[in-house]
Amino acid sequence: MAIKAPLSIRARLIWGGTLVLLAFLAAAGWAVQKAYEDSVQAARFARLQTTVYLLMAGAELDAQGALVMPPALAEPRLSLPASGLYAQIVNPDHNETWQSTSTVGLTPPFQRVQAPGQWRFDTIAASPLAGGSPAKTGRAYLAATYAVTWTVNNRASPLVISVLEDKAAFDRELGAFKRTLWLWLGGTGVLLLLTQIVLLRWGLAPLRQMAREVQHIEQGTQTQLEGRYPRELNGLTQNLNGLMAQERARQTRFKDALDDLAHSLKTPLAVMRASLDAPQELPALVAQQVARMDDIVVHQLGRAGASGAARFAPHLVLAPVVSRIQASLDKVYADKHLSWVVDCPADLTWRIDEGDAFEMLGNVLDNAAKWARQQVMVKIWTQDQRLHVRVTDDGPGFDDPQAVLQQRRVRLDEQVPGHGIGLSVVRDLVASHHGMLTVSRASSGGAQLDLVLSAA
Repeated sequence: MAIKAPLSIRARLIWGGTLVLLAFLAAAGWAVQKAYEDSVQAARFARLQTTVYLLMAGAELDAQGALVMPPALAEPRLSLPASGLYAQIVNPDHNETWQSTSTVGLTPPFQRVQAPGQWRFDTIAASPLAGGSPAKTGRAYLAATYAVTWTVNNRASPLVISVLEDKAAFDRELGAFKRTLWLWLGGTGVLLLLTQIVLLRWGLAPLRQMAREVQHIEQGTQTQLEGRYPRELNGLTQNLNGLMAQERARQTRFKDALDDLAHSLKTPLAVMRASLDAPQELPALVAQQVARMDDIVVHQLGRAGASGAARFAPHLVLAPVVSRIQASLDKVYADKHLSWVVDCPADLTWRIDEGDAFEMLGNVLDNAAKWARQQVMVKIWTQDQRLHVRVTDDGPGFDDPQAVLQQRRVRLDEQVPGHGIGLSVVRDLVASHHGMLTVSRASSGGAQLDLVLSAA
């Protein structure tokens, strides 16, 4: 069963941005619509309240407490039948009800009588209007009602004033606002989405450029990332270039080691082939040349196996490495009863492959243990983002320290197997770590080796 490929970064950002934008526009649109609806409704209720005040100003009670209304009202819509604005005044004491001319032929759903001194604002959904056409059924109204106590000749009479306004105009106004609001919000959303796509294309352009460069590297048309990238990608490009350079250096070391191995083995093989004509010398020559080939193989394998400066290698605690090497050398050179002076902080770490660390430290400590009489001193520290390793012994030292590093293979004593090969391996390992190996004579007269490694 084929595994479906995950969405690209661009698709994820577009879909995520689209969902967030839609949610935001929906919430913002609803909030604006609700605020506008409340504002318009409050304005219309305030207008109805003003109409109630106009009716209160025009209403009178005669000496018997009967309601007297003027023939003309200040609000002309109350005098126009079916105008959409309707008024009613109820005088409970005289069981009389006055309604505006606009209610002729209609039965508006005026609100019930309530306690004096109270305002009541409502939205009323009415049943089909009496005498109305089928098109005018199921209307809704905005209603304002106020109960007041009227005093005439020291006699208090309650009046209930109700005003209704057809909600159709309010609904039309609100509908027009909704259409305009959502049309603009929709247009804004589309514009923002298009802008987001353009910005994403521009923002992700460095990643597309990097992908093209990686493809060119795979095709062999370039060797590293050469483009200029934003600082957010600088670390990635530097790490990729470092990783590719490290891999190329490793491949080069393998190739050079194989070439050198093939070339170096030609001479011992030629000597043994020539010795076939002298059978009496053959055993000694074979033993000599086999030992030489063994040294060559050890040297070349050490070169080929070097990891080199590794940007991604984990931090290695060096004190345990030195302790393990010291314990092994104490067994190898048990007859010398060597005294070790090790100065290495317990928490000192360095970004280096564990195999390279054992190879370098093992060779220099082994060289010191071979030639030391009684004591070997090891000091490891860091300074200016560099690792410093100093190994000294109280042996005879080097007659010509510079020759040790200038010659390809130095053997100071043919009776000590492998001397010189180890330092040659260390030299190549240090070079692969962009470091430096220095050989000198210690103040005690013995040999001193200084290794300085730069941070990856």
